[in-house]
Amino acid sequence: MIFIVVKFQVKPEFADQWPAITAEFTQATRSEPGNKWFDWSRSLQDPNEYVLIEAFDDDAAGPHVESAHFQKAVSSDGAMAQALVSTPKIISRQVEGDGWDEMGEMKIG
Repeated sequence: MIFIVVKFQVKPEFADQWPAITAEFTQATRSEPGNKWFDWSRSLQDPNEYVLIEAFDDDAAGPHVESAHFQKAVSSDGAMAQALVSTPKIISRQVEGDGWDEMGEMKIG
């Protein structure tokens, strides 16, 4: 399984709208084969920061990055890109096993 955490620093004027801005991308990604988990969380310390947590089967992560909706989301003229302060910070870790018991301790950072 591929486990990915991405931090998005959003411009203050777009922070409350971020869930709506990303709705199409979120729904399309959640519907992808091999997607095990995909959800947004808003930082408790910084209301302009969102964190995306996603998990894919090993063979599904590549097609996700190559998908049309992913390419649209990361394009410089897309709504997501316009709402961002800077390039998102990506942390990725490959995890063996299908369940939490098999994963063991997960360290991010």
